[in-house]
Order: sequence, then structure tokens, then C-alpha cells
Amino acid sequence: MLRGFFVILHRKNRTETSMNTDTFEMVAKTFKGLEDVLAEELRGMGAINVEPGRRMVSFEGDKELLYKANLRCRTALRILKPFYKFKAHTPEKLYDRVKEFDWTRMLTPADTFAIDVTVNSDEFTHSRFVTYKVKDAIVDFFRDRDAENRRPGVRLTDADIMLNVHISGSDVTISLDSSGESLHKRGWRAAQTEAPINEVLAAGIILKSGWRGDKPFIDPMCGSGTFLVEAALIAANIAPGIFRSSFAFERWKDFEPEILDRIYNDDSEERPITCPIIGADMSPKVLDIANENIKQAGVAKYVTLQVKQLSQWTEAPANGVIITNPPYGERLKPEDLDGLYVTLGEKLKHIFTGYHAWIIGYRDEQFAKIGLSPSLREPMFNGALECELREYVIFDGDMRSFRRAGGSIRRERPERTAARTDRNKRPFANKSKFGGRKPFQRAQKAELPEVKPEEKRIIHHDNPLAARRNPDAIKAIMNREPQIASTRRGWRRKRTDNQ
Repeated sequence: MLRGFFVILHRKNRTETSMNTDTFEMVAKTFKGLEDVLAEELRGMGAINVEPGRRMVSFEGDKELLYKANLRCRTALRILKPFYKFKAHTPEKLYDRVKEFDWTRMLTPADTFAIDVTVNSDEFTHSRFVTYKVKDAIVDFFRDRDAENRRPGVRLTDADIMLNVHISGSDVTISLDSSGESLHKRGWRAAQTEAPINEVLAAGIILKSGWRGDKPFIDPMCGSGTFLVEAALIAANIAPGIFRSSFAFERWKDFEPEILDRIYNDDSEERPITCPIIGADMSPKVLDIANENIKQAGVAKYVTLQVKQLSQWTEAPANGVIITNPPYGERLKPEDLDGLYVTLGEKLKHIFTGYHAWIIGYRDEQFAKIGLSPSLREPMFNGALECELREYVIFDGDMRSFRRAGGSIRRERPERTAARTDRNKRPFANKSKFGGRKPFQRAQKAELPEVKPEEKRIIHHDNPLAARRNPDAIKAIMNREPQIASTRRGWRRKRTDNQ
């Protein structure tokens, strides 16, 4: 699989398959191992004909669903709208078929465009070459029809239209990218540590665990706080996309801001957080970064942070869930990595009895140091690393007594059947608006001990949700007044003389 070279295109209007009909085909891209979770998310939003594939889920819906999927999907990386499919066995045929399409339906000579290419083909082995062929065909289409030789321009960033070209064998699919920047870029991250976990991956692991805010949540090695923020958004049922400043579909010619405004401002499904969300790390500097991100996401009231080494855990709330991403020894290299995993296993057995622990790791030998048998193992990529997600069910006594008392290691997860069939392919085989939109009525959590951050280490960004938040809540969590207008007027709606 070759990942693409990023070019860019400008405006769109309609597509070959059906921009004019109410329902059309869409594709949501995701990480390997999260396809089942994403499919369930889409079904819950009303998508039809939902079909999980490899790192993607195809589905059908209308324009409102396209907007909703971008705003609310936690495990989607981007939402594509296919509009042109054909077969091509040679570069010349690819060029000819692309040039045959009527590009005036979505582009004008004044527009700009970008192209992202994914190739899995014996006929086409270089994604950059495909990018140039598609670009040349589009440019030549306009040059042949314009006496002044005018044609759309190519931009690497901020193009008006973004095209996605996917080639599998000789099958070519060209889609409109409705998302723009990857949807894992939520908009709440103010600062990061050296090796933060991807937001989409973090949310997917939480959703796989079955946790929905109904029991204590702990990340004892929380780093920059990604699991904590995503857990708070899930517990409160807050759409992850409300922090983003824009989506690519907003530059489409048929964009309907009224639909997006209605979806964005619908907070009827949000709910109060009733269980503790706790994060800890041994580094005060790292926790300061986590605290900054949690504040930026507007969930500081509902997350407790503690400066604490793993070995210092002596108690925990009853019957919770642990989800964590320990160091692998790749980028973060603790002095005693094996000792860290040994300690993790000891704390799980003696402090976190009654918990379900979900751990994403890289090496079998590190998992072995935990000293527990997992109830579930799933291959999963964390960046470029072939990792594995394991679940451990922690109980008192031996297995026989646990089962005699009615305990069960493997819970029913029918939606994961497809993922389990791939369980034998072990990834290590070859290796030694929240805040003030609707404030929750909960007691204030204990504040993080004051830590003086290093000068210039953290950049304070204006929160893009400030215009839609309660000013008092913003002041409470950020200790400063909002720097943009505090009147909530929907999705970046401009003020008029009548308002």
C-alpha cells in the first residue's frame, strides 16, 4: 500500500454518481481494527447499507448525514464522496479516462484543487506518478476548452476542492474529500508530549472497551491527556468535531450552512458526567501539558490529574476501567522498561481488582512482564508501529472460583466477530463546546497542584468554541475572559444589522 502525494483542487458542484439525489454513496476512512466501531457509529447516525472494509466503511446517506459524520464520528479519519469509477490498466488509459470526465461540473478555471492518492496495484506502483497523471488530465481538460489557456490551479494546502484517488488493481475511484484536514485533528490540542496517541485511535479503543461514562475511568500513564479528553467527550456525548474551525465541504458550491448550523447547535443528546475520570503521570511537566489540553477541551471540571508514579498507586475507585498506552521503548525510553510493565501487572492484580484493563503495546516480551492472561487480543496500528490491544479482566482468587461465582472473562461482543477471526495473525511474529454550552451540575474536582511551566513551552491558543460558550464557564476554566464575542450565534454566522 502506497500512501499518496498531496496535491489539491478547488470547487465542486456535482458528481457523476449522484449529487442531485437525496441519498448517495460515502466512504469513511479509519485505522485497522476500528472498522467495526466506526460502522456502529454510522448506523447510530442513520446510515444505510453500512459495509465495513479494510481501514474503511462504506455507507449511504444524504447531505445531512455527510455533515453529521464529519462532526460526530469519533473513529473516522475522513469522509469521502465517490463520484467517478472506472478501470485503467495503463497510465495512458488513466489519463484518458480522467480527461473524459466533465470537470466543469465541479471546477472553474479560477478554482484550485489538491489530490491525495492511495495505490494498491501492480499496474500503478508509484502514487506520485498517479498524482501527476490525474493532475495533467484535469489541467488539459480545461486548456483544450479555453481559448486563453486558463485552467484551475494546484495548491498543496487550503485548496477549494480536495480530490481523493484510490486505485486497487485496475479499479479507480475518484472521490471528493469532505473533511479536509484529518478528523483526528479535533482542535482542542494546545500542546503535546513527544509521543501522543492519535485522537481517533484513543476514542476507538475507549469505544471498543464498552465504556460510556458509567464507571470510573483511569489512565495511570496519561501523558498529554488524549485518553482523558476523549473519555470526557464520550461520557458527555459531545461531538468531537465542534472544536474544528472548518471542514472541506464548507467550500463546496452546494454547501447548506443552515443544515450544519442545526446539527452543530443540537445538544439534546448531551448528558452529565457522573463517574470520575482520573489521569496520572510521574512528570509534573507532562501533567501541565495534559492540564492545558483538558482546559482547551472545556472538560477541566470533570477530570482529575495527579502527579503520581505507577508504583505509588495504593487505592482506586471500585469496579472501573483502565485504558492506557505505556511507553514502548521506541520514542519514550524509561530507565527500566521491563520493571514498568512488571509494576503495571502488580498494580492491576492488587489495586485494580474488579477492573477491566485495556492496554495497547508493541512487544510480546513487554506484555509478558505484566504476568496476566488477556481475555482479548486485537492487532492494531499506532502510527507506523504494528501494535496489539489487549484486555485484562482483573478478579480476586483463581479462575475456577471466579467462574463458580458467575464471573466471565469473555463478554459478548457480536460486532467484533470479524476482528476476532484475524486474531491468529499476530503482529509481533517477526519481531524480537463543552464547558459552558450546557454546564453540568457537579462538584468541582480537586485542582492539580500548581506547576510552573517552562517559559514558551506551551502556546495558548484562542479556543474556537469561545463564541458559543457560557462566558462565566470559560473564565472559570481558563482564568481569563473569552477573547472573541460571547454571543452564541451558531456556526460562524456573521452578525448583521438586524441581529
